[in-house]
Amino acid sequence: MTPAQLILMPVFLHVLLIFFLGIRTAMARGAAIRSREVRIKEIVLDNRGWPERARKLSNNFDNQFQVPMLWYALVALLIATNLVGTVQIVLAWCFIATRMVHSYIHTGSNVLRQRLLAFLAGTTVLFLMWLWFALNLYGLA
Repeated sequence: MTPAQLILMPVFLHVLLIFFLGIRTAMARGAAIRSREVRIKEIVLDNRGWPERARKLSNNFDNQFQVPMLWYALVALLIATNLVGTVQIVLAWCFIATRMVHSYIHTGSNVLRQRLLAFLAGTTVLFLMWLWFALNLYGLA
């Protein structure tokens, strides 16, 4: 496999995670409506009306379009500049691992301290990826 293919593998895994979360969110919301836990007029303009399970899933789904967008941009730049290497591939896998742990915590126990640690670990990995990219792009590493 090429380096580009290798770094795109965790990207595809993240895309699967996003679709999985989207489907689970839709199912939880549908169940809440069918069971009459919520009425449409209660949730049309405000997500606070959804039951906790649906809110956790929805919040985590939304979260996948925040910090990870910096990761997507970086992966595209790495491929475009032909700077994909072993370090970046390993860090990309570390990043997706932290995202999966974060999602597991966020949609399950939702213990803030654990969730924060997973988030900080992923953000740190992403920062290191960007730093490595910048240093290598400008020949400083």
